[in-house]
Amino acid sequence: MSWVLAITNQKGGVGKTTTAVNLAAALQAFGRRVLLVDMDPQGNATVSSGYDKRSIERHVGQVLLEEIGVAEAILPTDPGGFDLLPATIDLAGTEFQLVTRIGRETKLRQALAPLVDDYDFILIDCPPALNTLTINSLAAADDVLIPVQCEYFALEGLSALLDTIEQVRVALNPDLGIAGVLRTLYDARNRLAQDVSAQLRQHFGDRVFDALVPRNVRLAEAPSHGLPAMFYDKNSSGAEAHADVARELVKRARKRGKLSKPAALRQGVPGRERG
Repeated sequence: MSWVLAITNQKGGVGKTTTAVNLAAALQAFGRRVLLVDMDPQGNATVSSGYDKRSIERHVGQVLLEEIGVAEAILPTDPGGFDLLPATIDLAGTEFQLVTRIGRETKLRQALAPLVDDYDFILIDCPPALNTLTINSLAAADDVLIPVQCEYFALEGLSALLDTIEQVRVALNPDLGIAGVLRTLYDARNRLAQDVSAQLRQHFGDRVFDALVPRNVRLAEAPSHGLPAMFYDKNSSGAEAHADVARELVKRARKRGKLSKPAALRQGVPGRERG
């Protein structure tokens, strides 16, 4: 049974897509079966996974409109190794077309239902806005993974997201939970970052990941090469940080009964799954 995670924050620029792509690659490196769903019309997760979004013929928008089946749109990634349900700019038009559809908020949940036994993790990269695509993502998810940049306005944006999650619980997905809060773009030399980090710990407790994703040039460069950071520079602090996050996520999945046994490690990939 897949653990479906919506990776979201209504505030942009927090490393949401970076988290989605690099977690997908790290989990796959640890032998886990992973599907990454790009629900952002910008298609950044698609590009970061090695595809030219302009050349993609079948995409998640067509799946939401039930023009094609989900299996017809899924693409492999190389060297990432995970599967990708890609997005193109046409997804922006899909949102408008969904407005008149019955059950428009649950189209993604319906589409992913046949895949729950095919993957260990389904990661959904959400757009940085509260719209029909984000609501679809939250309605389809078991839990939310929230990347948070440790800066002044971070907690204000987080409050709005928590309100949205509660509204989705009431209206569409009563079991929606919070898988964890991930501190991103972290600069340990910055006193404000330390203060915000402490506030997150105080509010969310052990739901905050122990691993921190630092500001890292190599991590920022990797998407322009269509590569997850671990395949662009496996020794970079950004790649190592996402491997640590993946390890924590696997442990949390086991505690929730989502993973019944350890995965066989793939050969030729960095890092080892521990615990």
